[in-house]
Amino acid sequence: MSPRAVYRHITHTIRHAPEGGITYETFCVTVGCDAESGPRDEQEAVQDWALRHTGRTGHDLFRRVFTDHAKVTRAE
Repeated sequence: MSPRAVYRHITHTIRHAPEGGITYETFCVTVGCDAESGPRDEQEAVQDWALRHTGRTGHDLFRRVFTDHAKVTRAE
């Protein structure tokens, strides 16, 4: 008798988990500048940081990162 494997394919969904919140960060991408806002819980805080940084340095290009948490659940 040969061994058998039975596979059951189960559909899952992945969605934003509000209890995990969202983290916002902004990074200056001007060549030679390594300034960054650091992670914050409010989007306005990183926008204000970018505006202040531009005012002090004249740098006007930024990379924004939004990080959330996701939860996977069975769709049965």
